[in-house]
Amino acid sequence: MYKGKSFLALIPARGGSKGILRKNIINIEGKPLIQYTIEQAKMSKYMDRVIVSTEDNEIAEISVKLGAEVPFLRSKELAKDNTKTISVVIDLLKKLEEIGSKYDYVVLLQPTQPLRKSFHIDEAIKKIVEIGGESLVSVSEVNEHPILMRTIEEDNTVRSLLGINSTVRRQEFPKIFKVNGAIYINKVSGNFNNETSLNDNKLAYVMDKKYDLDIDEAEDLEILKLRLRKF
Repeated sequence: MYKGKSFLALIPARGGSKGILRKNIINIEGKPLIQYTIEQAKMSKYMDRVIVSTEDNEIAEISVKLGAEVPFLRSKELAKDNTKTISVVIDLLKKLEEIGSKYDYVVLLQPTQPLRKSFHIDEAIKKIVEIGGESLVSVSEVNEHPILMRTIEEDNTVRSLLGINSTVRRQEFPKIFKVNGAIYINKVSGNFNNETSLNDNKLAYVMDKKYDLDIDEAEDLEILKLRLRKF
């Protein structure tokens, strides 16, 4: 809790991940991937509860052993490849409300962003409360600036993606950020529904890009191992 506001950490972790088999519990440096996120959520000074949403019994068992809660197994209908994350959030919040558990904010922490730390979570929480915002996303500066990017036209020629002359010095490039998927915070209110965007028109919490690593392909696992040894 922070300044009288309660916070629920929700970690979505379905079993049927693509690309990397059983990605959310794959062993990385002696820990299942999801452990990195559960540990940091539990270390947050302001988090009231940490819940994992999964349809998978093994993931549920591991999560509970690591100190998270799994009060409900997610339905198979909400564990498909095309399931919206917001639908998972709404479903869990409704089930919690039915048993009398309500929170002011839900903090979505994806286990595929394992380098995010508890201090990032706490700083993001403080920012949204201090400003009085409805929602917040974590962002990090892009590695490849879109000024340098090109599209290929029908005549097989390249054209500037942004229509900006790339002879501009790099030092003069405007800063560009991406939503990195590490932290999403939304106020739980009547305006929060299945059509709510998790990405746009939100407060921005800027993270150093050294903490930004989305685990999507096998190569990302090797990068993660290298970075973990540095932290």
